[in-house]
Amino acid sequence: MKYKGSCHCGRVAFEVEGEIGTVIDCNCSMCQRKGALLWFVPRADLRLTTPEENSRAYTFNTHTIKHRFCPECGIHPYGEGADPQGNETAAINVRCLEGVDIGSLSVHHYDGRSH
Repeated sequence: MKYKGSCHCGRVAFEVEGEIGTVIDCNCSMCQRKGALLWFVPRADLRLTTPEENSRAYTFNTHTIKHRFCPECGIHPYGEGADPQGNETAAINVRCLEGVDIGSLSVHHYDGRSH
């Protein structure tokens, strides 16, 4: 299935292809503050529909994940990184997708604070 997503103001927008399975609710210092529910997909399945320059990236700790956010409205619609095997991945904030019933999703609580 193809989903459309964006930040609040629309300056950062994208499409992502796939089936949403379990989403991750991480309690690391970053994710807990932004309240994201994350769906991990291969980076190739994420297509930006606005210029990449419209977003900014924030990194911390090991600086391996680019937490993308809109400098205008402040929303974090996705992040970019790599899985343990080195494959490029995207972490989609499902709260930024159109037409997704958040209450129907299976949520895995990940203890990112301890990792």
